[in-house]
Amino acid sequence: MPLIGLWVAMALTLEWGYWITLLLAVPAAGFVVRLFMIQHDCGHYSFFRSRRANDLVGRAISPFTLTPHKYWRDAHAIHHATSGNLDARGIGDVSVLTVREYRALPFWRRMAYRLYRNPVVLFGIAPTWVFVIKFRLPLDLLRQRWRLLPDVLLTSMLIGLVVTVMGLVIGFGTFTMVQLPITLLATTIGVWLFYVQHQFENTHWAKEGTWDFHTAALEGSSYFHMPRVLQWFTANIGAHHIHHLCSRIPNYRLGDCLARYPELKQVNRVTLWQSLRCLPLSLWDEDTSKLISFRAMKRQSKGTETQT
Repeated sequence: MPLIGLWVAMALTLEWGYWITLLLAVPAAGFVVRLFMIQHDCGHYSFFRSRRANDLVGRAISPFTLTPHKYWRDAHAIHHATSGNLDARGIGDVSVLTVREYRALPFWRRMAYRLYRNPVVLFGIAPTWVFVIKFRLPLDLLRQRWRLLPDVLLTSMLIGLVVTVMGLVIGFGTFTMVQLPITLLATTIGVWLFYVQHQFENTHWAKEGTWDFHTAALEGSSYFHMPRVLQWFTANIGAHHIHHLCSRIPNYRLGDCLARYPELKQVNRVTLWQSLRCLPLSLWDEDTSKLISFRAMKRQSKGTETQT
């Protein structure tokens, strides 16, 4: 209801000044993020005790978040089952190459990876690509599991229906001016959260033979500590290490877990300010077991050449 109220207020303020509309887009995007987190928990069957209730609510939320429920549920389950496993990358994660893999690539593929890891692409272009386009194309998981296609098509049809009805009622220009900033901001926040939750210096990656679920969950996921208002809008997903240890814990119990086991507050703790330092980190260095930047890799190469 607050989201709908903000959306109406944004439409009404178009006559007064678009800057007011854009200001209101910030809390509106926050409510979309919170809706997504509820859908996320429904995908884990953790928000309600009933599996049916989780699926019903997850599907009902999907048009608001542009995310097909079944597709997201299955892809995210794979992410949880393989997170931190170097031999099982590719579905539901941010693509990461090791230093050795990167150096072995031809020039044009190295440049493509650098472009992909550029913050402008990763947080400017990629969020729209993922939520608006990719979720509706037969790529990765959808290509492997065609049974997910009806759910994807249904979500896309519902989104199309909402856009059409709203466009006919208030005008497609008005709808775009209101919805576009909400979508861009909400999807960017979603990708940023997911990035910081796993892309930090002392994260954890391992080969299949040495990979362990609990180690990867605790050491490969951060505790993204945010102010309380942001914790609410993001439904405590910052306690990501606990979430990966046990995804059946609903978001409204994660705070209780931190209170009961305060030592977990110091595990991979990343603040808002510290999260900015994660931006350049792009390569997994198997020698130091750290995520490093392209610049750090270059320094390592120069140091090796000097020693030689």
